[in-house]
Amino acid sequence: MVSKNELKKRKKMREKEQKAAEKAAAKKAAEEAKAASGEGAKKKPNLASAFEEEEKDPSKYTENRKNFVQSLRDQNVNPYPHKFTRTHRIDEFRREYDEAITESNIFVEDMTVALTGRILAIRGAGNALIFIDLEGDSAKVQVLAQADFYQGEFTMLHSTLRRGDIIGVEGCPGRSKSGELSVRPTKIVSLSYCMHMLPKRQGETQVLTKDTRYRQRYLDLIMHNPVKQIFNTRNRILDFLRNFLRERDFVEVETPMMNMIAGGATAKPFETFHNDLNMKLFMRIAPELYLKMLIVGGMDRVFEVGKQFRNEGIDLTHNPEFTTCEFYWAYADYNDLMSFTEELLSQMVKSIHGTYVVKYHPQDDPANPDKVYDIDFTPPFRRIKMMEGLEEALGRQLPRGRDLETEETRELFDKICVEKNVDCSAPRSTARLIDKLVGEYLESQCISPCFIIDHPKLMSPLAKWHRSEEGLTERFELFANKHEVINAYTELNDPKVQLECFMKQADAKDAGDEEAQCVDEAFVQALEYGLPPTAGWGMGIDRLTMLLTDTNNIKEVLLFPAMKPDGPQPGQAQAPQP
Repeated sequence: MVSKNELKKRKKMREKEQKAAEKAAAKKAAEEAKAASGEGAKKKPNLASAFEEEEKDPSKYTENRKNFVQSLRDQNVNPYPHKFTRTHRIDEFRREYDEAITESNIFVEDMTVALTGRILAIRGAGNALIFIDLEGDSAKVQVLAQADFYQGEFTMLHSTLRRGDIIGVEGCPGRSKSGELSVRPTKIVSLSYCMHMLPKRQGETQVLTKDTRYRQRYLDLIMHNPVKQIFNTRNRILDFLRNFLRERDFVEVETPMMNMIAGGATAKPFETFHNDLNMKLFMRIAPELYLKMLIVGGMDRVFEVGKQFRNEGIDLTHNPEFTTCEFYWAYADYNDLMSFTEELLSQMVKSIHGTYVVKYHPQDDPANPDKVYDIDFTPPFRRIKMMEGLEEALGRQLPRGRDLETEETRELFDKICVEKNVDCSAPRSTARLIDKLVGEYLESQCISPCFIIDHPKLMSPLAKWHRSEEGLTERFELFANKHEVINAYTELNDPKVQLECFMKQADAKDAGDEEAQCVDEAFVQALEYGLPPTAGWGMGIDRLTMLLTDTNNIKEVLLFPAMKPDGPQPGQAQAPQP
Protein backbone atom coordinates (compact mmCIF):
# COMPACT_ATOMS: atom_id res chain seq x y z
CA MET A 1 0.00 0.00 0.00
CA VAL A 2 1.55 3.35 -1.05
CA SER A 3 1.17 6.23 1.47
CA LYS A 4 -0.36 9.62 0.56
CA ASN A 5 2.98 11.35 1.12
CA GLU A 6 4.63 8.93 -1.24
CA LEU A 7 1.93 9.53 -3.85
CA LYS A 8 2.44 13.33 -3.57
CA LYS A 9 6.18 12.84 -3.84
CA ARG A 10 5.79 10.70 -6.96
CA LYS A 11 3.39 13.25 -8.48
CA LYS A 12 5.89 16.08 -8.00
CA MET A 13 8.64 13.91 -9.47
CA ARG A 14 6.51 13.08 -12.50
CA GLU A 15 5.69 16.76 -13.04
CA LYS A 16 9.38 17.64 -12.85
CA GLU A 17 10.31 14.86 -15.24
CA GLN A 18 7.45 15.88 -17.55
CA LYS A 19 8.82 19.42 -17.80
CA ALA A 20 12.26 18.05 -18.59
CA ALA A 21 10.71 15.77 -21.21
CA GLU A 22 8.81 18.68 -22.79
CA LYS A 23 11.98 20.73 -22.90
CA ALA A 24 13.84 17.84 -24.53
CA ALA A 25 10.97 17.34 -26.98
CA ALA A 26 11.08 21.03 -27.93
CA LYS A 27 14.80 20.78 -28.51
CA LYS A 28 14.31 17.66 -30.58
CA ALA A 29 11.60 19.35 -32.67
CA ALA A 30 13.87 22.30 -33.33
CA GLU A 31 16.65 20.00 -34.45
CA GLU A 32 14.30 18.09 -36.74
CA ALA A 33 13.07 21.35 -38.26
CA LYS A 34 16.63 22.40 -38.81
CA ALA A 35 17.40 19.06 -40.45
CA ALA A 36 14.31 19.33 -42.65
CA SER A 37 15.47 22.70 -43.93
CA GLY A 38 18.71 21.06 -45.02
CA GLU A 39 20.91 22.59 -42.33
CA GLY A 40 23.32 19.95 -41.05
CA ALA A 41 21.09 17.13 -42.28
CA LYS A 42 22.39 13.75 -41.18
CA LYS A 43 21.12 10.24 -41.38
CA LYS A 44 19.78 9.04 -37.99
CA PRO A 45 21.61 6.05 -36.55
CA ASN A 46 19.55 2.91 -36.13
CA LEU A 47 19.81 2.50 -32.35
CA ALA A 48 17.71 -0.67 -32.38
CA SER A 49 20.58 -2.58 -33.96
CA ALA A 50 22.78 -1.92 -30.91
CA PHE A 51 21.27 -4.94 -29.12
CA GLU A 52 22.59 -7.30 -31.79
CA GLU A 53 25.71 -5.39 -32.78
CA GLU A 54 27.90 -6.39 -29.83
CA GLU A 55 26.96 -10.05 -30.18
CA LYS A 56 28.53 -10.12 -33.63
CA ASP A 57 31.96 -10.22 -31.96
CA PRO A 58 31.64 -12.53 -28.93
CA SER A 59 35.37 -12.29 -28.16
CA LYS A 60 34.94 -8.61 -27.21
CA TYR A 61 31.59 -8.94 -25.45
CA THR A 62 32.81 -9.37 -21.85
CA GLU A 63 35.55 -6.78 -22.26
CA ASN A 64 33.07 -4.24 -23.66
CA ARG A 65 30.60 -4.84 -20.85
CA LYS A 66 33.26 -4.45 -18.16
CA ASN A 67 34.48 -1.25 -19.81
CA PHE A 68 30.94 0.10 -19.87
CA VAL A 69 30.41 -0.58 -16.15
CA GLN A 70 33.77 1.00 -15.38
CA SER A 71 32.74 4.09 -17.35
CA LEU A 72 29.78 4.47 -14.98
CA ARG A 73 32.09 4.31 -12.00
CA ASP A 74 34.31 6.92 -13.64
CA GLN A 75 31.26 9.21 -13.77
CA ASN A 76 30.63 8.60 -10.03
CA VAL A 77 27.54 6.53 -10.86
CA ASN A 78 26.96 3.45 -8.70
CA PRO A 79 26.39 0.65 -11.26
CA TYR A 80 24.97 -1.66 -8.59
CA PRO A 81 22.13 0.09 -6.67
CA HIS A 82 21.49 -0.97 -3.10
CA LYS A 83 17.73 -1.28 -3.42
CA PHE A 84 14.80 -1.24 -5.81
CA THR A 85 11.35 -1.46 -4.25
CA ARG A 86 8.99 -3.64 -6.23
CA THR A 87 5.23 -3.87 -5.81
CA HIS A 88 4.85 -7.34 -7.30
CA ARG A 89 6.84 -10.41 -8.18
CA ILE A 90 6.31 -11.30 -11.83
CA ASP A 91 4.19 -14.35 -11.00
CA GLU A 92 2.06 -12.20 -8.65
CA PHE A 93 1.71 -9.55 -11.36
CA ARG A 94 0.43 -12.13 -13.85
CA ARG A 95 -2.06 -13.56 -11.36
CA GLU A 96 -3.42 -10.11 -10.50
CA TYR A 97 -3.66 -8.60 -13.99
CA ASP A 98 -4.14 -11.53 -16.40
CA GLU A 99 -7.91 -11.44 -15.86
CA ALA A 100 -8.23 -7.85 -14.63
CA ILE A 101 -6.92 -6.42 -17.94
CA THR A 102 -8.38 -8.15 -20.97
CA GLU A 103 -8.56 -5.49 -23.69
CA SER A 104 -5.70 -5.20 -26.19
CA ASN A 105 -3.75 -1.98 -26.69
CA ILE A 106 -4.96 -0.56 -23.37
CA PHE A 107 -2.77 0.53 -20.44
CA VAL A 108 -4.10 1.63 -17.05
CA GLU A 109 -2.55 5.09 -16.78
CA ASP A 110 -3.51 5.77 -13.14
CA MET A 111 -1.96 2.55 -11.85
CA THR A 112 1.77 2.08 -11.18
CA VAL A 113 3.55 -1.24 -10.71
CA ALA A 114 7.21 -2.01 -10.08
CA LEU A 115 8.74 -5.33 -11.14
CA THR A 116 12.21 -6.84 -11.13
CA GLY A 117 13.72 -9.60 -13.22
CA ARG A 118 16.36 -10.71 -15.70
CA ILE A 119 16.31 -9.74 -19.37
CA LEU A 120 16.04 -12.96 -21.39
CA ALA A 121 15.40 -11.26 -24.72
CA ILE A 122 15.54 -7.67 -25.93
CA ARG A 123 14.80 -6.26 -29.36
CA GLY A 124 14.30 -2.81 -30.78
CA ALA A 125 11.70 -1.72 -33.30
CA GLY A 126 13.08 1.55 -34.54
CA ASN A 127 14.56 4.12 -32.17
CA ALA A 128 11.43 4.72 -30.10
CA LEU A 129 10.24 1.24 -29.19
CA ILE A 130 11.93 -1.61 -27.26
CA PHE A 131 10.49 -5.02 -26.40
CA ILE A 132 11.97 -6.80 -23.36
CA ASP A 133 11.18 -10.31 -22.11
CA LEU A 134 11.61 -10.03 -18.35
CA GLU A 135 11.83 -13.24 -16.35
CA GLY A 136 11.80 -13.94 -12.63
CA ASP A 137 10.03 -16.07 -10.01
CA SER A 138 9.54 -18.78 -12.68
CA ALA A 139 7.34 -16.41 -14.73
CA LYS A 140 7.78 -14.05 -17.65
CA VAL A 141 6.31 -10.69 -18.64
CA GLN A 142 6.77 -8.33 -21.57
CA VAL A 143 8.13 -4.84 -21.02
CA LEU A 144 6.90 -2.53 -23.78
CA ALA A 145 9.17 0.51 -23.59
CA GLN A 146 8.03 3.50 -25.68
CA ALA A 147 9.95 6.75 -25.94
CA ASP A 148 6.76 8.85 -25.73
CA PHE A 149 5.96 7.56 -22.25
CA TYR A 150 9.45 7.07 -20.86
CA GLN A 151 10.56 9.63 -18.24
CA GLY A 152 14.25 9.73 -18.90
CA GLU A 153 16.77 9.53 -21.71
CA PHE A 154 15.24 6.75 -23.79
CA THR A 155 18.18 6.45 -26.17
CA MET A 156 20.39 5.43 -23.23
CA LEU A 157 18.45 2.16 -22.96
CA HIS A 158 19.95 1.03 -26.25
CA SER A 159 23.48 1.34 -24.92
CA THR A 160 22.90 0.12 -21.34
CA LEU A 161 20.58 -2.89 -21.56
CA ARG A 162 21.70 -6.34 -22.68
CA ARG A 163 20.44 -9.91 -22.38
CA GLY A 164 21.10 -11.31 -18.91
CA ASP A 165 20.99 -7.96 -17.11
CA ILE A 166 18.84 -7.66 -13.99
CA ILE A 167 16.62 -4.58 -14.05
CA GLY A 168 13.86 -2.86 -12.13
CA VAL A 169 10.89 -1.59 -14.13
CA GLU A 170 8.30 0.96 -13.01
CA GLY A 171 5.29 1.75 -15.14
CA CYS A 172 1.66 0.99 -15.84
CA PRO A 173 0.11 -2.42 -16.58
CA GLY A 174 -1.79 -3.21 -19.74
CA ARG A 175 -1.81 -5.18 -22.95
CA SER A 176 0.02 -4.62 -26.22
CA LYS A 177 -1.68 -4.47 -29.63
CA SER A 178 -1.23 -8.22 -29.93
CA GLY A 179 -2.88 -8.77 -26.53
CA GLU A 180 0.31 -9.62 -24.61
CA LEU A 181 0.15 -8.72 -20.89
CA SER A 182 2.82 -6.04 -20.51
CA VAL A 183 4.27 -3.23 -18.46
CA ARG A 184 4.79 0.11 -20.20
CA PRO A 185 7.67 1.66 -18.25
CA THR A 186 8.24 5.23 -17.22
CA LYS A 187 11.49 4.18 -15.57
CA ILE A 188 13.99 1.33 -16.02
CA VAL A 189 16.84 0.91 -13.54
CA SER A 190 19.81 -1.39 -14.16
CA LEU A 191 20.37 -3.37 -10.94
CA SER A 192 23.10 -5.80 -12.00
CA TYR A 193 24.96 -6.48 -15.23
CA CYS A 194 25.59 -9.76 -17.01
CA MET A 195 29.18 -9.58 -18.25
CA HIS A 196 29.00 -12.75 -20.34
CA MET A 197 26.98 -13.41 -23.47
CA LEU A 198 24.14 -15.79 -22.68
CA PRO A 199 23.43 -18.68 -25.06
CA LYS A 200 20.22 -18.10 -27.00
CA ARG A 201 17.26 -20.23 -26.04
CA GLN A 202 15.75 -22.58 -28.58
CA GLY A 203 12.29 -23.19 -27.13
CA GLU A 204 12.48 -25.97 -24.54
CA THR A 205 15.62 -27.47 -26.11
CA GLN A 206 18.56 -27.61 -23.72
CA VAL A 207 21.32 -25.40 -25.16
CA LEU A 208 23.97 -26.20 -22.51
CA THR A 209 26.08 -29.33 -22.26
CA LYS A 210 25.58 -31.49 -19.17
CA ASP A 211 29.07 -30.65 -17.98
CA THR A 212 28.35 -26.91 -18.18
CA ARG A 213 24.98 -27.35 -16.48
CA TYR A 214 26.45 -29.17 -13.47
CA ARG A 215 29.56 -26.95 -13.11
CA GLN A 216 27.68 -23.68 -13.65
CA ARG A 217 24.32 -24.43 -12.09
CA TYR A 218 23.50 -20.72 -11.94
CA LEU A 219 23.70 -20.59 -15.75
CA ASP A 220 21.57 -23.73 -16.00
CA LEU A 221 18.90 -22.11 -13.83
CA ILE A 222 18.98 -18.92 -15.90
CA MET A 223 18.63 -20.75 -19.21
CA HIS A 224 16.42 -23.70 -18.34
CA ASN A 225 13.34 -22.96 -16.24
CA PRO A 226 12.21 -26.62 -15.80
CA VAL A 227 15.33 -27.21 -13.69
CA LYS A 228 13.79 -25.01 -11.00
CA GLN A 229 10.79 -27.35 -10.90
CA ILE A 230 13.04 -30.26 -9.91
CA PHE A 231 14.25 -28.38 -6.86
CA ASN A 232 10.76 -27.12 -6.05
CA THR A 233 9.65 -30.77 -5.99
CA ARG A 234 12.62 -31.65 -3.78
CA ASN A 235 11.52 -28.92 -1.38
CA ARG A 236 7.97 -30.28 -1.36
CA ILE A 237 9.30 -33.76 -0.54
CA LEU A 238 11.21 -32.43 2.46
CA ASP A 239 8.29 -30.30 3.63
CA PHE A 240 5.88 -33.23 3.41
CA LEU A 241 8.31 -35.54 5.21
CA ARG A 242 8.95 -33.12 8.07
CA ASN A 243 5.25 -32.35 8.54
CA PHE A 244 4.32 -36.04 8.42
CA LEU A 245 6.82 -36.86 11.17
CA ARG A 246 5.97 -33.86 13.35
CA GLU A 247 2.26 -34.69 13.16
CA ARG A 248 3.21 -38.04 14.72
CA ASP A 249 5.14 -36.41 17.58
CA PHE A 250 8.65 -36.85 16.20
CA VAL A 251 11.20 -34.21 17.25
CA GLU A 252 13.78 -32.96 14.74
CA VAL A 253 17.34 -32.93 16.10
CA GLU A 254 20.90 -32.30 14.90
CA THR A 255 23.87 -34.57 15.61
CA PRO A 256 27.64 -34.14 14.97
CA MET A 257 29.05 -34.15 11.44
CA MET A 258 32.57 -35.08 12.61
CA ASN A 259 33.19 -38.22 14.64
CA MET A 260 36.11 -40.06 16.19
CA ILE A 261 34.66 -43.31 14.84
CA ALA A 262 32.85 -43.72 11.51
CA GLY A 263 29.84 -45.74 12.61
CA GLY A 264 26.18 -46.27 11.88
CA ALA A 265 26.58 -47.71 8.39
CA THR A 266 28.78 -49.88 6.22
CA ALA A 267 30.78 -47.40 4.12
CA LYS A 268 34.24 -45.90 3.62
CA PRO A 269 34.47 -42.49 5.35
CA PHE A 270 36.17 -39.22 4.52
CA GLU A 271 38.90 -38.19 6.93
CA THR A 272 39.62 -34.73 8.29
CA PHE A 273 41.88 -33.31 11.01
CA HIS A 274 41.10 -31.17 14.04
CA ASN A 275 44.10 -28.89 14.67
CA ASP A 276 43.24 -27.83 18.21
CA LEU A 277 42.56 -31.39 19.37
CA ASN A 278 45.46 -32.69 17.26
CA MET A 279 43.45 -35.69 16.13
CA LYS A 280 42.02 -37.31 13.04
CA LEU A 281 38.26 -37.23 12.69
CA PHE A 282 35.81 -38.80 10.24
CA MET A 283 32.98 -37.08 8.39
CA ARG A 284 29.84 -38.91 9.38
CA ILE A 285 28.52 -41.71 7.21
CA ALA A 286 25.25 -41.91 9.17
CA PRO A 287 23.69 -40.27 12.26
CA GLU A 288 22.29 -43.57 13.55
CA LEU A 289 24.30 -44.14 16.73
CA TYR A 290 23.75 -40.62 18.09
CA LEU A 291 20.01 -40.81 17.40
CA LYS A 292 19.74 -44.12 19.29
CA MET A 293 21.60 -42.54 22.22
CA LEU A 294 18.77 -39.97 22.34
CA ILE A 295 16.25 -42.82 22.54
CA VAL A 296 18.26 -44.17 25.50
CA GLY A 297 17.91 -40.72 27.08
CA GLY A 298 14.12 -40.78 26.80
CA MET A 299 13.47 -38.87 23.56
CA ASP A 300 11.20 -41.59 22.20
CA ARG A 301 10.66 -40.24 18.66
CA VAL A 302 13.50 -38.38 16.97
CA PHE A 303 14.49 -37.65 13.38
CA GLU A 304 17.23 -35.84 11.50
CA VAL A 305 17.44 -34.58 7.92
CA GLY A 306 21.01 -33.90 6.90
CA LYS A 307 24.12 -34.62 4.86
CA GLN A 308 26.11 -37.86 4.97
CA PHE A 309 29.58 -38.28 3.48
CA ARG A 310 30.91 -41.52 1.98
CA ASN A 311 34.23 -41.82 0.20
CA GLU A 312 32.90 -44.01 -2.58
CA GLY A 313 32.42 -43.93 -6.34
CA ILE A 314 30.41 -41.39 -8.33
CA ASP A 315 27.83 -42.72 -10.75
CA LEU A 316 24.23 -42.17 -11.83
CA THR A 317 22.85 -42.89 -8.35
CA HIS A 318 25.80 -42.11 -6.03
CA ASN A 319 27.34 -38.82 -4.91
CA PRO A 320 30.00 -38.58 -2.17
CA GLU A 321 27.77 -36.28 -0.12
CA PHE A 322 24.06 -36.90 -0.06
CA THR A 323 20.97 -36.12 1.99
CA THR A 324 19.06 -38.58 4.15
CA CYS A 325 16.27 -38.61 6.69
CA GLU A 326 16.67 -40.99 9.62
CA PHE A 327 14.19 -41.49 12.44
CA TYR A 328 14.05 -43.72 15.51
CA TRP A 329 10.85 -44.78 17.17
CA ALA A 330 10.76 -46.36 20.62
CA TYR A 331 8.42 -49.33 21.19
CA ALA A 332 7.99 -50.01 17.45
CA ASP A 333 9.42 -52.78 15.22
CA TYR A 334 10.11 -53.31 11.53
CA ASN A 335 6.51 -54.38 10.86
CA ASP A 336 5.32 -51.01 12.15
CA LEU A 337 7.91 -49.35 9.92
CA MET A 338 6.67 -51.11 6.78
CA SER A 339 3.12 -49.90 7.41
CA PHE A 340 4.46 -46.42 8.21
CA THR A 341 6.50 -46.38 4.98
CA GLU A 342 3.53 -47.38 2.84
CA GLU A 343 1.42 -44.63 4.39
CA LEU A 344 4.14 -41.98 4.09
CA LEU A 345 5.18 -42.61 0.48
CA SER A 346 1.70 -43.20 -0.93
CA GLN A 347 0.39 -39.97 0.63
CA MET A 348 3.48 -38.02 -0.44
CA VAL A 349 3.25 -39.14 -4.06
CA LYS A 350 -0.49 -38.47 -4.16
CA SER A 351 0.10 -35.00 -2.69
CA ILE A 352 2.78 -34.07 -5.25
CA HIS A 353 1.48 -35.81 -8.39
CA GLY A 354 -2.23 -36.17 -7.70
CA THR A 355 -1.99 -39.94 -8.33
CA TYR A 356 -0.26 -43.00 -6.89
CA VAL A 357 1.28 -43.89 -10.26
CA VAL A 358 4.42 -42.07 -11.43
CA LYS A 359 5.60 -42.20 -15.05
CA TYR A 360 9.36 -42.76 -15.15
CA HIS A 361 11.70 -42.88 -18.18
CA PRO A 362 14.74 -44.98 -17.18
CA GLN A 363 16.69 -44.32 -20.39
CA ASP A 364 18.65 -47.51 -19.77
CA ASP A 365 18.00 -49.12 -23.15
CA PRO A 366 19.52 -47.44 -26.24
CA ALA A 367 17.31 -49.60 -28.44
CA ASN A 368 14.20 -48.29 -26.66
CA PRO A 369 14.86 -44.69 -25.51
CA ASP A 370 11.13 -44.01 -24.99
CA LYS A 371 10.64 -46.87 -22.51
CA VAL A 372 8.38 -45.86 -19.61
CA TYR A 373 7.88 -47.47 -16.20
CA ASP A 374 4.60 -47.06 -14.34
CA ILE A 375 5.88 -46.92 -10.76
CA ASP A 376 2.85 -47.62 -8.58
CA PHE A 377 2.92 -46.36 -4.98
CA THR A 378 -0.53 -47.75 -4.17
CA PRO A 379 -0.28 -49.54 -0.80
CA PRO A 380 0.38 -52.24 0.25
CA PHE A 381 3.80 -52.78 -1.35
CA ARG A 382 5.12 -56.15 -2.46
CA ARG A 383 7.41 -58.06 -0.01
CA ILE A 384 10.21 -60.49 -0.87
CA LYS A 385 12.03 -62.52 1.79
CA MET A 386 15.69 -62.24 0.85
CA MET A 387 16.91 -65.85 1.18
CA GLU A 388 13.67 -67.38 -0.11
CA GLY A 389 13.70 -65.00 -3.06
CA LEU A 390 17.32 -65.95 -3.86
CA GLU A 391 16.51 -69.65 -3.68
CA GLU A 392 13.64 -69.17 -6.11
CA ALA A 393 15.73 -67.04 -8.49
CA LEU A 394 18.72 -69.40 -8.42
CA GLY A 395 16.63 -72.57 -8.49
CA ARG A 396 18.50 -74.19 -5.58
CA GLN A 397 18.39 -74.53 -1.82
CA LEU A 398 20.75 -72.28 0.17
CA PRO A 399 22.26 -72.60 3.66
CA ARG A 400 20.21 -71.18 6.53
CA GLY A 401 20.66 -70.33 10.20
CA ARG A 402 24.10 -70.64 11.69
CA ASP A 403 25.35 -72.37 8.53
CA LEU A 404 25.41 -68.92 6.88
CA GLU A 405 28.48 -68.04 8.97
CA THR A 406 30.68 -70.99 7.91
CA GLU A 407 33.58 -70.95 5.45
CA GLU A 408 31.83 -73.64 3.43
CA THR A 409 28.90 -71.27 2.87
CA ARG A 410 31.23 -68.49 1.78
CA GLU A 411 32.85 -70.83 -0.74
CA LEU A 412 29.42 -71.88 -2.02
CA PHE A 413 28.30 -68.29 -2.67
CA ASP A 414 31.68 -67.53 -4.23
CA LYS A 415 31.17 -70.43 -6.61
CA ILE A 416 27.61 -69.32 -7.46
CA CYS A 417 28.81 -65.80 -8.30
CA VAL A 418 31.49 -67.21 -10.59
CA GLU A 419 28.98 -69.51 -12.31
CA LYS A 420 26.45 -66.71 -12.78
CA ASN A 421 29.06 -64.12 -13.86
CA VAL A 422 28.13 -61.87 -10.95
CA ASP A 423 31.05 -59.57 -10.22
CA CYS A 424 32.21 -59.07 -6.62
CA SER A 425 35.44 -57.29 -5.77
CA ALA A 426 37.66 -58.34 -2.86
CA PRO A 427 37.16 -59.13 -0.07
CA ARG A 428 34.71 -61.80 -1.22
CA SER A 429 32.99 -62.26 2.13
CA THR A 430 29.68 -64.07 2.47
CA ALA A 431 27.87 -60.80 3.16
CA ARG A 432 29.28 -59.09 0.06
CA LEU A 433 28.64 -62.11 -2.17
CA ILE A 434 25.00 -62.37 -1.06
CA ASP A 435 24.58 -58.64 -1.56
CA LYS A 436 25.80 -58.89 -5.16
CA LEU A 437 23.45 -61.80 -5.91
CA VAL A 438 20.52 -59.90 -4.40
CA GLY A 439 21.35 -56.93 -6.62
CA GLU A 440 21.42 -59.15 -9.71
CA TYR A 441 18.34 -61.29 -9.06
CA LEU A 442 16.01 -59.52 -6.60
CA GLU A 443 16.56 -55.77 -6.85
CA SER A 444 16.14 -56.00 -10.62
CA GLN A 445 12.52 -57.12 -10.04
CA CYS A 446 11.66 -54.01 -8.03
CA ILE A 447 10.17 -51.47 -10.45
CA SER A 448 7.28 -50.40 -8.21
CA PRO A 449 8.09 -50.10 -4.49
CA CYS A 450 9.02 -53.46 -3.02
CA PHE A 451 10.31 -54.52 0.41
CA ILE A 452 13.19 -56.99 0.47
CA ILE A 453 13.06 -58.28 4.04
CA ASP A 454 14.74 -60.54 6.61
CA HIS A 455 18.43 -60.09 5.79
CA PRO A 456 21.06 -62.51 7.12
CA LYS A 457 22.54 -61.44 10.46
CA LEU A 458 26.05 -61.18 9.00
CA MET A 459 24.80 -58.41 6.65
CA SER A 460 23.16 -56.36 9.39
CA PRO A 461 25.42 -55.67 12.42
CA LEU A 462 23.04 -53.10 13.95
CA ALA A 463 19.75 -54.96 13.37
CA LYS A 464 18.02 -57.20 15.90
CA TRP A 465 17.93 -60.91 15.29
CA HIS A 466 14.75 -62.36 13.78
CA ARG A 467 12.35 -63.56 16.44
CA SER A 468 11.39 -66.73 14.52
CA GLU A 469 14.10 -67.49 11.93
CA GLU A 470 17.62 -68.20 13.18
CA GLY A 471 20.48 -66.47 11.39
CA LEU A 472 18.28 -63.67 10.04
CA THR A 473 17.40 -60.16 11.22
CA GLU A 474 14.25 -58.06 11.29
CA ARG A 475 15.38 -55.73 8.56
CA PHE A 476 14.01 -54.46 5.27
CA GLU A 477 15.16 -52.38 2.35
CA LEU A 478 12.66 -50.66 0.09
CA PHE A 479 13.56 -50.66 -3.58
CA ALA A 480 11.90 -48.74 -6.42
CA ASN A 481 13.11 -48.44 -10.00
CA LYS A 482 15.64 -51.16 -9.02
CA HIS A 483 17.40 -48.88 -6.53
CA GLU A 484 17.42 -48.79 -2.75
CA VAL A 485 15.41 -45.90 -1.31
CA ILE A 486 14.91 -46.91 2.36
CA ASN A 487 16.78 -49.10 4.85
CA ALA A 488 15.16 -49.95 8.19
CA TYR A 489 15.09 -52.52 10.98
CA THR A 490 14.17 -53.46 14.49
CA GLU A 491 17.14 -52.12 16.42
CA LEU A 492 19.59 -54.35 18.24
CA ASN A 493 19.44 -53.27 21.89
CA ASP A 494 21.38 -56.06 23.66
CA PRO A 495 24.80 -54.52 24.48
CA LYS A 496 26.55 -57.90 24.68
CA VAL A 497 25.32 -59.02 21.25
CA GLN A 498 26.03 -55.57 19.82
CA LEU A 499 29.65 -55.74 20.99
CA GLU A 500 30.01 -59.20 19.41
CA CYS A 501 28.68 -57.84 16.09
CA PHE A 502 31.12 -54.92 16.25
CA MET A 503 33.99 -57.34 16.88
CA LYS A 504 33.06 -59.36 13.79
CA GLN A 505 32.95 -56.12 11.77
CA ALA A 506 36.41 -55.22 13.10
CA ASP A 507 37.71 -58.61 11.95
CA ALA A 508 36.27 -57.95 8.47
CA LYS A 509 37.99 -54.54 8.42
CA ASP A 510 41.28 -56.19 9.36
CA ALA A 511 40.72 -58.61 6.47
CA GLY A 512 40.61 -55.70 4.05
CA ASP A 513 36.96 -54.61 3.99
CA GLU A 514 37.28 -50.80 4.11
CA GLU A 515 33.51 -50.41 4.49
CA ALA A 516 33.22 -52.56 7.63
CA GLN A 517 32.44 -50.80 10.92
CA CYS A 518 34.73 -50.27 13.91
CA VAL A 519 34.03 -51.10 17.55
CA ASP A 520 32.22 -48.12 19.09
CA GLU A 521 32.63 -48.61 22.82
CA ALA A 522 30.84 -45.36 23.66
CA PHE A 523 27.73 -46.60 21.88
CA VAL A 524 27.91 -49.98 23.61
CA GLN A 525 28.14 -48.14 26.94
CA ALA A 526 25.02 -46.13 26.04
CA LEU A 527 23.17 -49.40 25.34
CA GLU A 528 24.15 -50.59 28.83
CA TYR A 529 21.92 -47.83 30.24
CA GLY A 530 18.99 -49.42 28.45
CA LEU A 531 17.67 -48.90 24.90
CA PRO A 532 13.94 -49.75 24.77
CA PRO A 533 12.62 -51.88 21.91
CA THR A 534 13.13 -49.49 19.00
CA ALA A 535 12.71 -49.31 15.24
CA GLY A 536 15.02 -47.24 13.02
CA TRP A 537 14.48 -46.00 9.47
CA GLY A 538 16.60 -44.16 6.89
CA MET A 539 15.63 -42.79 3.46
CA GLY A 540 17.73 -41.25 0.69
CA ILE A 541 16.19 -37.90 -0.29
CA ASP A 542 18.18 -37.64 -3.53
CA ARG A 543 17.01 -40.96 -4.98
CA LEU A 544 13.40 -40.33 -4.01
CA THR A 545 13.60 -36.95 -5.73
CA MET A 546 14.94 -38.68 -8.85
CA LEU A 547 11.90 -40.94 -8.88
CA LEU A 548 9.39 -38.15 -8.39
CA THR A 549 10.97 -35.82 -10.97
CA ASP A 550 11.60 -38.42 -13.70
CA THR A 551 15.38 -37.97 -13.69
CA ASN A 552 17.93 -40.76 -13.98
CA ASN A 553 21.12 -38.97 -12.94
CA ILE A 554 21.61 -37.95 -9.31
CA LYS A 555 23.42 -34.81 -10.51
CA GLU A 556 20.07 -33.54 -11.80
CA VAL A 557 18.64 -33.37 -8.26
CA LEU A 558 21.73 -31.87 -6.57
CA LEU A 559 22.28 -28.17 -7.08
CA PHE A 560 26.06 -28.54 -6.90
CA PRO A 561 27.07 -32.18 -7.50
CA ALA A 562 30.61 -33.48 -7.08
CA MET A 563 32.56 -33.05 -10.33
CA LYS A 564 36.02 -34.02 -11.42
CA PRO A 565 38.12 -30.84 -11.82
CA ASP A 566 38.33 -29.68 -15.42
CA GLY A 567 41.77 -28.11 -14.90
CA PRO A 568 44.78 -28.28 -12.57
CA GLN A 569 43.72 -28.63 -8.93
CA PRO A 570 44.61 -25.81 -6.54
CA GLY A 571 48.02 -26.37 -4.97
CA GLN A 572 48.99 -29.10 -7.41
CA ALA A 573 51.61 -28.67 -10.10
CA GLN A 574 50.81 -29.78 -13.61
CA ALA A 575 52.46 -32.99 -14.72
CA PRO A 576 55.35 -32.40 -17.13
CA GLN A 577 54.59 -32.96 -20.78
CA PRO A 578 56.20 -36.12 -22.27
